[in-house]
Amino acid sequence: MEKMTAQVEPFSIKGRHIDFSLRTYLMGILNVTPDSFSDGGKYFSVDAAVAHAVKMVEEGADIIDVGGESSRPKGLYGQGSQKISAEEELKRVIPVIERISHASDVIISIDTTKSLVAEKALEAGASIVNDISGLKFDEGIADVVAKCHASLVLMHMQGTPETMQFHPTYNDVVLEVKEELRDACDIAITAGVKQIIIDPGIGFGKNVEHNLTLIKHLKEFTSLGFPVLIGTSRKGFIGALLDVSVDERVEGTAASVAVAIMNGANIIRVHDVKEMKRVAIIVDAIRNVT
Repeated sequence: MEKMTAQVEPFSIKGRHIDFSLRTYLMGILNVTPDSFSDGGKYFSVDAAVAHAVKMVEEGADIIDVGGESSRPKGLYGQGSQKISAEEELKRVIPVIERISHASDVIISIDTTKSLVAEKALEAGASIVNDISGLKFDEGIADVVAKCHASLVLMHMQGTPETMQFHPTYNDVVLEVKEELRDACDIAITAGVKQIIIDPGIGFGKNVEHNLTLIKHLKEFTSLGFPVLIGTSRKGFIGALLDVSVDERVEGTAASVAVAIMNGANIIRVHDVKEMKRVAIIVDAIRNVT
């Protein structure tokens, strides 16, 4: 019986051997923003952000994903997120990345769509750039990642945070998302990026049915040959199905994470690290049974 997703080559990140065939890796979400949909403002100060990062590492996070600009969808959470300048984004994330890198040897990811922010974050101690636009907003990110010998997460998003949840439309959501991710990977490879992770972008320009379909057919994405990251944590489709608020979506998140891992996810991006680490351990054990 096949174990996990053995066709994905191991990565070397921050001198660490990352073998995706052995287990699922956890990316802990750290929003250094006042307006993120789930925890906006909670970790806006440097001290609070670093303390939360250390806590997530203690709970089992392999990667801390630091974001300074919210992508909260307009229309679902009030007026949606507010665009900020690169200067403001740098002001928010660089002190946090520097402090985390001194407090822990955890792998740090910078969640940004700006090449300037990506470059400064990598210089400050990050090893991964997580681009939710899949290079659509700033192709220069690929050049920065290649130059710094870093890793790149390419996510799919239809539209922008301002428009993405107003009537997202696909003829075949799996095929179209897969093709767009393949195109983004080609751009990154041409720029010289060696380590690419793909993310189908749950909740980013998708309705409930689109999200469920992508999770159900996640194995389709493993055929591209890149590690697959998925972020279902506390997302709107869980709230819609269960009719619960953001802070009551742990069980729904756990269910979606379990199915995603069984269907080929290599990295899960989550808010509730302790709980989802336990889910991943159990699902990995089931997946690895011979």
